[in-house]
Amino acid sequence: MTELLVNVRLAAMTGAGPYGLIDDGALAFDGETIVYAGPRRAAPPAARALDLDGRLITPGLIDPHTHLIYGGNRAQEWEQRLGGVAYAEIAARGGGILSTVRSTRAAGDAALMLAARARLATLCAHGVTTVEIKSGYGLDCATEMRMLLLARSLPAELPVDVRATFLGAHAVAPEFRAAADAYIDEVCERMLPRIAAAGLADAVDAFCETIAFTRAQTERVFARAAELGLRVKLHADQLSDGGGAALAARFGALSADHLEYTSAAGIAALAAAGTVAVVLPGAYYFLREQQAPPIAALRAAGVRVAIATDCNPGTSPLVSPLLAMNFACTLWGFTPEEALRAMTVEAAHALDLAHDRGTLEAGKLADFVVWDAEHPAELPYAMGANPAHAVYKRGQRVRASEG
Repeated sequence: MTELLVNVRLAAMTGAGPYGLIDDGALAFDGETIVYAGPRRAAPPAARALDLDGRLITPGLIDPHTHLIYGGNRAQEWEQRLGGVAYAEIAARGGGILSTVRSTRAAGDAALMLAARARLATLCAHGVTTVEIKSGYGLDCATEMRMLLLARSLPAELPVDVRATFLGAHAVAPEFRAAADAYIDEVCERMLPRIAAAGLADAVDAFCETIAFTRAQTERVFARAAELGLRVKLHADQLSDGGGAALAARFGALSADHLEYTSAAGIAALAAAGTVAVVLPGAYYFLREQQAPPIAALRAAGVRVAIATDCNPGTSPLVSPLLAMNFACTLWGFTPEEALRAMTVEAAHALDLAHDRGTLEAGKLADFVVWDAEHPAELPYAMGANPAHAVYKRGQRVRASEG
Protein backbone atom coordinates (compact mmCIF):
# COMPACT_ATOMS: atom_id res chain seq x y z
CA MET A 1 0.00 0.00 0.00
CA THR A 2 1.45 3.33 -1.06
CA GLU A 3 1.62 5.98 1.63
CA LEU A 4 2.10 9.64 0.76
CA LEU A 5 3.49 12.44 2.90
CA VAL A 6 2.60 15.92 1.64
CA ASN A 7 3.11 19.57 2.60
CA VAL A 8 6.76 18.88 3.39
CA ARG A 9 10.16 20.30 2.53
CA LEU A 10 12.44 17.58 1.24
CA ALA A 11 16.19 17.71 1.73
CA ALA A 12 16.77 14.86 -0.70
CA MET A 13 20.61 15.20 -0.60
CA THR A 14 20.76 14.27 -4.27
CA GLY A 15 23.05 17.07 -5.40
CA ALA A 16 20.31 18.91 -7.29
CA GLY A 17 20.91 22.32 -5.73
CA PRO A 18 21.66 23.03 -2.07
CA TYR A 19 20.55 20.05 0.03
CA GLY A 20 18.56 18.79 -2.97
CA LEU A 21 15.86 20.95 -1.39
CA ILE A 22 12.26 20.77 -2.65
CA ASP A 23 10.08 23.36 -0.96
CA ASP A 24 6.56 22.08 -1.64
CA GLY A 25 7.39 18.42 -1.72
CA ALA A 26 5.92 14.99 -1.30
CA LEU A 27 7.35 11.62 -0.37
CA ALA A 28 5.66 8.35 -1.27
CA PHE A 29 6.68 4.89 -0.15
CA ASP A 30 5.33 1.40 -0.54
CA GLY A 31 6.42 -1.05 2.11
CA GLU A 32 10.17 -0.66 2.64
CA THR A 33 10.84 1.35 -0.52
CA ILE A 34 10.54 4.97 -1.60
CA VAL A 35 8.52 5.22 -4.81
CA TYR A 36 8.52 9.01 -5.21
CA ALA A 37 10.39 11.99 -3.78
CA GLY A 38 9.73 15.28 -5.51
CA PRO A 39 7.32 18.20 -6.00
CA ARG A 40 3.85 17.68 -4.57
CA ARG A 41 2.23 18.60 -7.86
CA ALA A 42 3.64 15.45 -9.51
CA ALA A 43 3.06 13.05 -6.62
CA PRO A 44 1.41 9.71 -7.42
CA PRO A 45 -1.98 8.71 -6.03
CA ALA A 46 -1.83 6.91 -2.71
CA ALA A 47 -4.05 4.85 -0.48
CA ARG A 48 -3.24 7.10 2.42
CA ALA A 49 -1.96 10.68 2.55
CA LEU A 50 -0.65 12.55 5.57
CA ASP A 51 -0.22 16.33 5.75
CA LEU A 52 2.95 17.20 7.70
CA ASP A 53 2.36 20.94 8.10
CA GLY A 54 5.48 22.08 6.29
CA ARG A 55 7.93 19.96 8.27
CA LEU A 56 11.35 19.00 6.93
CA ILE A 57 12.22 15.48 5.77
CA THR A 58 15.78 14.22 5.34
CA PRO A 59 17.22 10.77 4.71
CA GLY A 60 17.77 8.71 7.82
CA LEU A 61 21.07 9.62 9.44
CA ILE A 62 23.95 7.15 9.19
CA ASP A 63 26.64 6.86 11.86
CA PRO A 64 29.59 5.12 10.16
CA HIS A 65 32.00 4.77 13.10
CA THR A 66 31.02 3.76 16.64
CA HIS A 67 32.26 1.54 19.47
CA LEU A 68 28.86 1.16 21.12
CA ILE A 69 29.43 -2.13 22.92
CA TYR A 70 31.64 -1.87 25.98
CA GLY A 71 31.68 -2.29 29.73
CA GLY A 72 32.27 0.43 32.31
CA ASN A 73 33.25 4.02 31.58
CA ARG A 74 36.38 6.14 31.70
CA ALA A 75 35.19 9.28 33.47
CA GLN A 76 38.18 9.20 35.80
CA GLU A 77 40.58 9.18 32.86
CA TRP A 78 38.75 12.17 31.42
CA GLU A 79 39.22 13.91 34.75
CA GLN A 80 42.95 13.10 34.60
CA ARG A 81 43.22 14.52 31.09
CA LEU A 82 41.52 17.70 32.23
CA GLY A 83 44.28 17.89 34.82
CA GLY A 84 46.96 17.73 32.14
CA VAL A 85 47.76 14.01 31.80
CA ALA A 86 48.21 13.04 28.14
CA TYR A 87 46.13 10.32 26.50
CA ALA A 88 49.30 8.40 25.57
CA GLU A 89 50.53 8.56 29.18
CA ILE A 90 47.24 7.17 30.49
CA ALA A 91 47.47 4.34 27.96
CA ALA A 92 51.06 3.59 29.01
CA ARG A 93 49.87 3.23 32.62
CA GLY A 94 47.44 0.48 31.61
CA GLY A 95 44.48 2.80 31.14
CA GLY A 96 42.88 3.77 27.87
CA ILE A 97 41.66 0.90 25.72
CA LEU A 98 42.98 -1.78 28.08
CA SER A 99 40.92 -0.33 30.91
CA THR A 100 37.76 -0.86 28.87
CA VAL A 101 38.98 -4.32 27.82
CA ARG A 102 39.05 -5.37 31.47
CA SER A 103 35.55 -4.03 32.09
CA THR A 104 34.15 -5.57 28.90
CA ARG A 105 35.62 -9.00 29.53
CA ALA A 106 34.17 -8.97 33.04
CA ALA A 107 30.67 -7.92 31.93
CA GLY A 108 28.01 -10.45 31.04
CA ASP A 109 26.10 -10.37 27.78
CA ALA A 110 22.98 -8.97 29.46
CA ALA A 111 24.87 -6.04 30.96
CA LEU A 112 26.68 -5.26 27.71
CA MET A 113 23.43 -5.47 25.77
CA LEU A 114 21.53 -3.24 28.19
CA ALA A 115 24.15 -0.51 28.01
CA ALA A 116 24.61 -0.73 24.23
CA ARG A 117 20.87 -0.68 23.68
CA ALA A 118 20.53 2.53 25.70
CA ARG A 119 23.26 4.25 23.68
CA LEU A 120 21.80 3.06 20.40
CA ALA A 121 18.27 4.04 21.41
CA THR A 122 19.48 7.61 21.86
CA LEU A 123 21.10 7.61 18.42
CA CYS A 124 17.90 6.24 16.90
CA ALA A 125 15.76 8.84 18.65
CA HIS A 126 18.00 11.50 17.06
CA GLY A 127 17.40 10.18 13.56
CA VAL A 128 20.00 7.43 13.06
CA THR A 129 18.66 4.54 10.98
CA THR A 130 21.95 2.81 10.12
CA VAL A 131 24.99 2.44 12.37
CA GLU A 132 28.38 0.78 12.25
CA ILE A 133 29.50 -0.96 15.46
CA LYS A 134 33.05 -2.13 16.08
CA SER A 135 34.38 -4.78 18.41
CA GLY A 136 37.85 -4.16 19.85
CA TYR A 137 37.28 -4.19 23.59
CA GLY A 138 37.73 -7.93 23.97
CA LEU A 139 41.13 -8.57 22.40
CA ASP A 140 40.61 -12.30 22.81
CA CYS A 141 38.71 -14.49 20.40
CA ALA A 142 35.80 -15.32 22.69
CA THR A 143 35.05 -11.73 23.74
CA GLU A 144 35.54 -10.30 20.25
CA MET A 145 33.06 -12.85 18.87
CA ARG A 146 30.70 -12.11 21.73
CA MET A 147 30.77 -8.39 20.93
CA LEU A 148 30.09 -9.00 17.25
CA LEU A 149 27.20 -11.34 18.07
CA LEU A 150 25.68 -8.66 20.29
CA ALA A 151 26.08 -6.09 17.52
CA ARG A 152 24.33 -8.42 15.10
CA SER A 153 21.46 -8.90 17.56
CA LEU A 154 20.71 -5.22 18.21
CA PRO A 155 18.37 -4.78 15.20
CA ALA A 156 16.03 -7.25 16.89
CA GLU A 157 15.82 -4.77 19.77
CA LEU A 158 15.72 -1.45 17.90
CA PRO A 159 14.66 -0.19 14.45
CA VAL A 160 18.12 0.19 12.94
CA ASP A 161 20.45 -1.58 10.52
CA VAL A 162 23.85 -2.52 11.95
CA ARG A 163 27.12 -3.04 10.10
CA ALA A 164 29.54 -4.98 12.31
CA THR A 165 33.29 -4.39 12.13
CA PHE A 166 35.99 -6.60 13.67
CA LEU A 167 38.59 -4.42 15.42
CA GLY A 168 40.79 -7.04 17.03
CA ALA A 169 43.84 -4.93 16.14
CA HIS A 170 42.72 -2.13 18.46
CA ALA A 171 45.47 -2.57 21.04
CA VAL A 172 47.85 -5.33 22.10
CA ALA A 173 45.97 -7.72 24.36
CA PRO A 174 47.25 -7.70 27.95
CA GLU A 175 48.27 -11.36 27.69
CA PHE A 176 50.73 -10.42 24.95
CA ARG A 177 52.05 -7.21 26.54
CA ALA A 178 55.36 -6.51 24.73
CA ALA A 179 54.73 -9.10 22.01
CA ALA A 180 52.73 -7.14 19.44
CA ASP A 181 53.77 -9.35 16.52
CA ALA A 182 52.63 -12.46 18.37
CA TYR A 183 49.30 -10.79 19.05
CA ILE A 184 48.92 -9.95 15.36
CA ASP A 185 49.57 -13.67 14.69
CA GLU A 186 46.61 -14.39 16.98
CA VAL A 187 44.40 -11.88 15.16
CA CYS A 188 45.34 -13.18 11.70
CA GLU A 189 45.51 -16.92 12.28
CA ARG A 190 42.88 -17.55 14.94
CA MET A 191 40.44 -14.68 15.31
CA LEU A 192 39.92 -13.58 11.72
CA PRO A 193 39.27 -17.04 10.24
CA ARG A 194 36.74 -17.91 12.93
CA ILE A 195 34.95 -14.58 12.66
CA ALA A 196 34.84 -14.78 8.87
CA ALA A 197 33.58 -18.38 8.93
CA ALA A 198 30.79 -17.40 11.34
CA GLY A 199 29.79 -14.38 9.19
CA LEU A 200 30.08 -12.06 12.17
CA ALA A 201 31.82 -9.12 10.49
CA ASP A 202 31.10 -6.95 7.47
CA ALA A 203 34.57 -5.36 7.59
CA VAL A 204 37.90 -5.40 9.44
CA ASP A 205 39.45 -2.37 11.13
CA ALA A 206 42.80 -1.67 12.82
CA PHE A 207 44.43 1.12 14.81
CA CYS A 208 47.60 2.14 12.99
CA GLU A 209 49.34 4.54 15.36
CA THR A 210 52.42 5.00 17.53
CA ILE A 211 50.53 3.74 20.60
CA ALA A 212 48.96 0.82 18.72
CA PHE A 213 50.18 -1.02 15.59
CA THR A 214 52.78 -0.32 12.93
CA ARG A 215 52.09 -0.15 9.23
CA ALA A 216 53.72 -3.55 8.76
CA GLN A 217 51.51 -5.12 11.41
CA THR A 218 48.42 -3.46 9.97
CA GLU A 219 49.34 -4.71 6.50
CA ARG A 220 49.34 -8.27 7.82
CA VAL A 221 45.82 -7.84 9.19
CA PHE A 222 44.58 -6.30 5.96
CA ALA A 223 46.19 -8.95 3.79
CA ARG A 224 44.55 -11.69 5.85
CA ALA A 225 41.20 -9.92 5.70
CA ALA A 226 41.49 -9.73 1.92
CA GLU A 227 42.23 -13.47 1.74
CA LEU A 228 39.02 -14.08 3.69
CA GLY A 229 36.97 -11.77 1.46
CA LEU A 230 36.46 -8.99 3.99
CA ARG A 231 36.67 -5.26 3.24
CA VAL A 232 38.86 -3.08 5.44
CA LYS A 233 38.86 0.33 7.10
CA LEU A 234 41.43 2.03 9.28
CA HIS A 235 41.92 4.28 12.30
CA ALA A 236 44.54 6.40 10.57
CA ASP A 237 46.82 9.33 11.35
CA GLN A 238 44.97 10.44 14.48
CA LEU A 239 47.96 11.27 16.68
CA SER A 240 50.76 11.37 14.11
CA ASP A 241 51.33 11.02 10.37
CA GLY A 242 52.02 7.31 10.21
CA GLY A 243 51.10 6.95 6.56
CA GLY A 244 47.81 5.32 7.53
CA ALA A 245 45.69 7.03 4.90
CA ALA A 246 47.95 5.85 2.08
CA LEU A 247 47.99 2.33 3.54
CA ALA A 248 44.20 2.25 3.72
CA ALA A 249 43.97 3.46 0.14
CA ARG A 250 46.42 0.80 -1.06
CA PHE A 251 44.08 -1.89 0.26
CA GLY A 252 40.98 -0.25 -1.23
CA ALA A 253 39.62 0.53 2.22
CA LEU A 254 36.02 1.59 2.59
CA SER A 255 37.17 4.41 4.83
CA ALA A 256 40.11 5.94 6.63
CA ASP A 257 39.02 7.49 9.91
CA HIS A 258 40.30 10.38 12.10
CA LEU A 259 43.02 11.73 9.72
CA GLU A 260 44.14 14.70 11.82
CA TYR A 261 47.76 14.32 10.67
CA THR A 262 47.23 12.98 7.15
CA SER A 263 49.69 14.35 4.60
CA ALA A 264 49.09 15.64 1.10
CA ALA A 265 50.31 12.30 -0.24
CA GLY A 266 47.78 10.49 1.95
CA ILE A 267 44.98 12.72 0.70
CA ALA A 268 45.97 12.08 -2.92
CA ALA A 269 45.96 8.33 -2.24
CA LEU A 270 42.47 8.49 -0.72
CA ALA A 271 41.19 10.42 -3.72
CA ALA A 272 42.69 7.96 -6.20
CA ALA A 273 41.31 4.92 -4.34
CA GLY A 274 37.84 6.34 -3.70
CA THR A 275 38.29 5.69 0.01
CA VAL A 276 35.97 7.79 2.19
CA ALA A 277 37.48 10.03 4.85
CA VAL A 278 35.49 9.65 8.07
CA VAL A 279 36.21 12.49 10.47
CA LEU A 280 35.38 12.32 14.16
CA PRO A 281 34.85 15.74 15.71
CA GLY A 282 33.67 14.31 19.03
CA ALA A 283 37.09 12.81 19.72
CA TYR A 284 38.84 15.99 18.61
CA TYR A 285 36.69 18.04 20.97
CA PHE A 286 36.82 15.62 23.90
CA LEU A 287 40.61 15.21 23.72
CA ARG A 288 41.05 18.97 23.24
CA GLU A 289 43.23 18.34 20.20
CA GLN A 290 44.84 21.21 18.32
CA GLN A 291 45.57 19.51 14.99
CA ALA A 292 42.41 19.49 12.88
CA PRO A 293 41.92 17.13 9.95
CA PRO A 294 42.85 18.73 6.60
CA ILE A 295 39.23 19.38 5.63
CA ALA A 296 39.97 22.01 2.98
CA ALA A 297 42.57 19.78 1.31
CA LEU A 298 40.24 16.77 1.38
CA ARG A 299 37.50 18.91 -0.13
CA ALA A 300 39.83 20.27 -2.84
CA ALA A 301 40.98 16.75 -3.74
CA GLY A 302 37.42 15.54 -4.17
CA VAL A 303 37.60 13.01 -1.33
CA ARG A 304 34.22 12.02 0.06
CA VAL A 305 34.04 13.10 3.71
CA ALA A 306 31.70 11.54 6.26
CA ILE A 307 31.12 12.42 9.90
CA ALA A 308 30.56 9.94 12.75
CA THR A 309 29.98 10.20 16.48
CA ASP A 310 32.82 7.73 17.27
CA CYS A 311 30.77 6.85 20.35
CA ASN A 312 33.24 5.20 22.73
CA PRO A 313 34.02 5.35 26.45
CA GLY A 314 37.44 6.97 26.34
CA THR A 315 37.63 9.67 23.70
CA SER A 316 34.10 10.41 22.44
CA PRO A 317 31.18 9.38 24.67
CA LEU A 318 28.90 11.11 22.18
CA VAL A 319 25.42 9.87 21.26
CA SER A 320 24.12 12.89 19.33
CA PRO A 321 24.65 12.89 15.57
CA LEU A 322 23.40 16.48 15.41
CA LEU A 323 26.00 17.62 17.92
CA ALA A 324 28.67 15.81 15.89
CA MET A 325 27.54 17.86 12.89
CA ASN A 326 27.61 21.05 14.95
CA PHE A 327 31.18 20.34 16.06
CA ALA A 328 32.24 19.76 12.45
CA CYS A 329 30.75 23.10 11.42
CA THR A 330 31.96 25.13 14.40
CA LEU A 331 35.41 23.60 14.85
CA TRP A 332 36.38 22.67 11.30
CA GLY A 333 34.49 24.92 8.93
CA PHE A 334 32.00 22.47 7.44
CA THR A 335 28.97 24.13 5.95
CA PRO A 336 25.67 22.83 7.36
CA GLU A 337 24.99 21.23 3.98
CA GLU A 338 28.36 19.44 4.02
CA ALA A 339 27.66 18.23 7.54
CA LEU A 340 24.27 16.80 6.62
CA ARG A 341 25.71 15.18 3.50
CA ALA A 342 28.45 13.74 5.69
CA MET A 343 25.92 11.91 7.88
CA THR A 344 23.68 10.77 5.04
CA VAL A 345 24.97 10.10 1.54
CA GLU A 346 28.70 10.23 2.31
CA ALA A 347 28.27 8.04 5.39
CA ALA A 348 26.39 5.56 3.20
CA HIS A 349 29.42 5.40 0.90
CA ALA A 350 31.68 4.82 3.93
CA LEU A 351 29.70 1.65 4.68
CA ASP A 352 29.29 0.60 1.03
CA LEU A 353 25.53 1.14 1.31
CA ALA A 354 24.93 4.10 -1.01
CA HIS A 355 23.06 1.87 -3.44
CA ASP A 356 20.02 1.75 -1.16
CA ARG A 357 20.20 4.61 1.36
CA GLY A 358 21.61 8.06 2.09
CA THR A 359 19.34 10.04 -0.24
CA LEU A 360 15.61 10.41 -0.81
CA GLU A 361 15.11 8.78 -4.21
CA ALA A 362 12.74 6.28 -5.75
CA GLY A 363 14.05 2.76 -5.30
CA LYS A 364 15.92 3.44 -2.08
CA LEU A 365 14.93 2.30 1.38
CA ALA A 366 12.21 4.28 3.10
CA ASP A 367 14.62 5.36 5.83
CA PHE A 368 13.91 9.00 6.63
CA VAL A 369 13.35 11.50 9.42
CA VAL A 370 10.58 14.06 9.81
CA TRP A 371 11.93 17.07 11.69
CA ASP A 372 10.23 19.92 13.49
CA ALA A 373 12.28 22.32 11.39
CA GLU A 374 11.83 24.46 8.31
CA HIS A 375 15.39 24.39 6.96
CA PRO A 376 18.15 21.76 7.10
CA ALA A 377 20.62 24.22 8.67
CA GLU A 378 18.50 24.08 11.82
CA LEU A 379 19.59 20.48 12.47
CA PRO A 380 23.25 21.13 13.39
CA TYR A 381 22.41 24.62 14.66
CA ALA A 382 20.49 23.90 17.86
CA MET A 383 23.09 22.47 20.24
CA GLY A 384 21.70 19.72 22.46
CA ALA A 385 18.22 19.83 20.94
CA ASN A 386 16.47 16.95 19.24
CA PRO A 387 13.96 18.25 16.70
CA ALA A 388 13.13 14.76 15.36
CA HIS A 389 9.34 14.53 15.01
CA ALA A 390 9.26 10.99 13.66
CA VAL A 391 11.75 8.44 12.40
CA TYR A 392 10.81 6.00 9.63
CA LYS A 393 12.79 2.80 9.25
CA ARG A 394 12.07 0.68 6.17
CA GLY A 395 8.70 2.39 5.84
CA GLN A 396 7.63 1.88 9.44
CA ARG A 397 7.10 4.89 11.67
CA VAL A 398 9.23 4.38 14.77
CA ARG A 399 10.34 6.56 17.62
CA ALA A 400 12.91 4.85 19.81
CA SER A 401 12.91 6.11 23.36
CA GLU A 402 16.17 7.55 24.64
CA GLY A 403 16.59 4.62 27.01
